[in-house]
Amino acid sequence: MTDRTGTDAAVPAARVSGLTEAEVGERVARGDVNDIPVRSSRSTAEIVKANVFTRFNAIIGVLFVIIVAVAPIQDGLFGFVIIANTFIGIIQELRAKKTLDGLALIGEARPVVRRAGRALEVSTAEIVLDDVVELGPGDKAVVDGVVVQAEGLEIDESLLTGEADPVLKNAGDEVMSGSFVVAGTGAFTATKVGREAYAARLAEEASRFTLVASELRNGINTILRYVTYLMAPTALALIASQLYVEKHDWKEAVRRMVGGIVPMVPEGLVLLTSVAFAIGVVRLGRRQCLVQELPAIEGLARVDTVCLDKTGTLTEGGMDVKELIVLDGEEGRAHRALGALGASDQRPNASLQAIIEAYPSGSSPPSGEGPSGSPGPPGSSGSPGSSDSHGSSGSSGPSGDGWRAVETLPFSSARKYSGATFAEPSGERSTWLLGAPDVLLPYEHEALPDIERLNEQGMRVLLLARTRERLTDPEAGTRPAPVALVVLEQRLRPDASETLRYFADQNVRAKVISGDNAVSVGAVAATLGLPGADTPVDARILPAEKDAMAKALEGGTVFGRVTPQQKRDMVGALQSRGHTVAMTGDGVNDVLALKDADIGVAMGSGSEATRAVAQIVLLNNSFSTLPSVVAEGRRVIGNIERVANLFLTKTVYSVLLALLVAIFQLPYPFLPRHLTLLSTLTIGIPAFFLALAPNKERARPGFVRRVMRYALPAGIIAGLATFVSYLLARHHYSGPEALQAETSVATLTLFLVAIWVLAIIARPYTWWRIGLVLAMGLGFFVVLVTPYLQTFFELRLVGVEEPWMGVGVAVVASVVLECVWRLEARAARAHPTH
Repeated sequence: MTDRTGTDAAVPAARVSGLTEAEVGERVARGDVNDIPVRSSRSTAEIVKANVFTRFNAIIGVLFVIIVAVAPIQDGLFGFVIIANTFIGIIQELRAKKTLDGLALIGEARPVVRRAGRALEVSTAEIVLDDVVELGPGDKAVVDGVVVQAEGLEIDESLLTGEADPVLKNAGDEVMSGSFVVAGTGAFTATKVGREAYAARLAEEASRFTLVASELRNGINTILRYVTYLMAPTALALIASQLYVEKHDWKEAVRRMVGGIVPMVPEGLVLLTSVAFAIGVVRLGRRQCLVQELPAIEGLARVDTVCLDKTGTLTEGGMDVKELIVLDGEEGRAHRALGALGASDQRPNASLQAIIEAYPSGSSPPSGEGPSGSPGPPGSSGSPGSSDSHGSSGSSGPSGDGWRAVETLPFSSARKYSGATFAEPSGERSTWLLGAPDVLLPYEHEALPDIERLNEQGMRVLLLARTRERLTDPEAGTRPAPVALVVLEQRLRPDASETLRYFADQNVRAKVISGDNAVSVGAVAATLGLPGADTPVDARILPAEKDAMAKALEGGTVFGRVTPQQKRDMVGALQSRGHTVAMTGDGVNDVLALKDADIGVAMGSGSEATRAVAQIVLLNNSFSTLPSVVAEGRRVIGNIERVANLFLTKTVYSVLLALLVAIFQLPYPFLPRHLTLLSTLTIGIPAFFLALAPNKERARPGFVRRVMRYALPAGIIAGLATFVSYLLARHHYSGPEALQAETSVATLTLFLVAIWVLAIIARPYTWWRIGLVLAMGLGFFVVLVTPYLQTFFELRLVGVEEPWMGVGVAVVASVVLECVWRLEARAARAHPTH
């Protein structure tokens, strides 16, 4: 636990002091602790169980036991491959687990509790019953409780109730765990901890490393389900064919049946998918990117629109005060008001932090052109949840310079301003507002053109104004008396321009959605080279109807003065047009949009609420990490689809060969060892390398249809070519060794066609892809010419005529395959969505 005060300063009497250490120890002893473990990944036992006890491992395991009982160990090689692959899967996921657990620990939120008059930062598991938990903008309530102190405390319960409007909380009101603060500060007493609190389930669901449904997994499961349906009748047909037609003994019949069934199971595809996902998660983890849900990687590959908040993504959180423009009154009074406003808020956002640095309370007004404040801490302008400071915003008391805060109004993204009422040394009471000029000023005000020019330069402008209304009066912000303009200079992220170029190159449309002034946001985006930034749109004029809003969004790139609810509506409108939307954000005003987006990306320094609902958390807060995240998603999904063609081609030709053999009442030509060799050289080893290769193509819907469109004709061509070669060999060879010679020719033909399928799948060629295909061909050649391997695999080419005949059949089949492949590729280009 960390002492957040760092001093022994006395705590004001108005604050609830919290439990003593003895009281905390008593509650820990009786188990009233919020000690629910939140795992970021599956346990070791679950990983082992998930990788070992699968339906297809059970099928292959049974076949392995059968073949070992009736045949040489060479025919059981497929069983050892399954064992090895399962072991690799376990090791890989354990590595991913270690990385994820470490990253989740880094990204874990640490609430602040008051104990014995001190503010202490603790882990969620250290909160005990009756603890006094502090709340500030962006904080999530991790346990249930009752408010004991509130200063303009507004809590969003939308994640629990679905109601988007924040709820104003006063002392005595209930706080629901899982809700989060959008404005103000306060404290509450924990009344339910551990498994009694709703937060236990919510936090676990928010941060768990899950294996939820995805199109890719659903598609693979659909394919495997149909394969399972085919296995039983095919096995019965093969047994009947071998026993009663070919008069084989039962052991030989079983060997041939297993040889026909095993290659039908694309067991490696399921395993390779999990391994590719896990490797993707680990790779992203090394870039300080926490993937909270595994299918998020797949979602990233499908993203075609990314919505960005300006602050924290295009600009850095810190700002500098460049100039103070006095509109009415004296500069000294404006300076004192700004200093008092800054002193009254112990949780300043980035804008107010810059004002605090430029106008420290109690100092004299700056001279010259204007102050240049030193940079404040990272945060979201207009989104108060970005500061790491924990304290009581707007608590009544001295604000410096003799001005005492009597009443405060915290900043709200929906309101666009904050304020405070002060008792001045003269005895006068004054109420001040600080917020967006275009919200506080009437449209006809003479200062607006100057403000517009500053916005066009990319400056952020705040208005300091006075009002005669009470802060709680909705009319307080309608027509206040303007006093001064505070001109803030924003800092551009050095990597933002390059990141935006990446998205443009990858056909991903970037849209900047910000609560700031539209012209100012457009100027920043234009400086970074974002196309369309020169025509920003004020979101206040956007239509509310979804179709009309979607049309406006299609034509625009930069949108300013967007409310939190509008951000959510904009995400929904884009999705209604078929877009896959990623949303980035760091403040509480982004939570609803992050929750509804296809992929939510939160900054690690952002509010706890944003991290809880996002699928991706950028722990290093670097916008430049996002291209790597998108690229990793495309690499994983694109390559899985690529290698799926190899696995399913094998499934198709295996089913076809088994059916043809049964229909024509012939001995099944292959033993399990033959197809294990072919699968290893033409699918297993190449698929592993291809699954890890770079791939920038954006994933599209229709995985099953697209894969089967390629795999089905390839499998049929390979199966027919092999069967024709087998029939020709049967007419040529005779005698007791004829079947082995026929099998060798059929194996040669099938390998050559399968290696051509691999050569097509491996395109576009690079030196290592060409080397991979050649290496697999060399491996098969070594088997054919090495006496020991010939005996081990029962492969021996006899004579010259029939082997060359097998080669000729393979060449013809490969030409046909190439033609079909090119026709399919042309059709795919003509209809890219299919």
